[in-house]
Amino acid sequence: MEKVQKAVDEKKLLITNLKNEISKVVIGQEDMINKTLIGIFTEGHILLEGVPGLAKSLAVNTLSKVFGLSFARIQFTPDLLPNDIIGTEIYHEKTGEFKTKKGPIFANFILADEINRAPAKVQSALLECMQEKQVTISDTTYKLDKPFLVIATQNPLEQDGTYPLPEAQQDRFMMKLSIQYPKKVEERQILEMIIKNNEPENVELNAIITKEQVFEIKKLIHSIYLDDRLKDYILDIIFKTREINPYIECGASPRAGINLIKAAKANAFLDGRAYVMPDDIRNVVYDILRHRLILTYEAEAENLKVEQIISKLLDEIKLP
Repeated sequence: MEKVQKAVDEKKLLITNLKNEISKVVIGQEDMINKTLIGIFTEGHILLEGVPGLAKSLAVNTLSKVFGLSFARIQFTPDLLPNDIIGTEIYHEKTGEFKTKKGPIFANFILADEINRAPAKVQSALLECMQEKQVTISDTTYKLDKPFLVIATQNPLEQDGTYPLPEAQQDRFMMKLSIQYPKKVEERQILEMIIKNNEPENVELNAIITKEQVFEIKKLIHSIYLDDRLKDYILDIIFKTREINPYIECGASPRAGINLIKAAKANAFLDGRAYVMPDDIRNVVYDILRHRLILTYEAEAENLKVEQIISKLLDEIKLP
């Protein structure tokens, strides 16, 4: 473990510089930034839910710049087609040949804005790319460049004319983050920035981390120590969601446990530790389970939120 701890310590300055560069543009939203970094370093896709104006798009664009990676924003609309995402073959009359025009999916960071605005066929095309990390256009299969991360957004307020993601497809996202309003002091900083005419798009950002370093960190996170008692604790949480419960119709899948381990290890790394603590698990468990539990009509009738149910489950499980 000493060797791993030394490697973690060596990356501390890099992570600090990374966060400092991001903070030049994105004020506050530390939890969203930390969880997004967890997604990047573990190659886990993220679903963001929050009202407009909470810097979701800005944060993703900023991350792509400080990572020095390519970025594409796809605005999901009811008239969008799968080819608009993955690309298509175009016939050239002069040459009599078909040429492939790749879609916006061929980028490292994809912002799928308002994913629930597009019909199921388009959502499925994106989710297939997320799972397989490849795209097939006509008879040719193209591997997507790594790292490859999809961050999809949903507006929880407007449901008219939307196509909610099926639960099985939501399960492909590692985490679902619920984005909150900034604190008063943070919003004051945002206002001061605008008053000084220091618009986010005018701020020059430096690429702090290389692609090779991202892969190094991913490998390092895999080496973070997880005690057997904590493995059992994770299993206890997952299996608790599957027990007979008046408020849970369907519990978490095995993918939830896998993602909980990855996210907990990445959280330990960002905290500068070579080992996982119970707090690492509890810090990410809501984001891992939030979109994976299907609630019963009783829960909806009693106006219970999924976070309340997760909290109740955690209270019933003994900490290691």
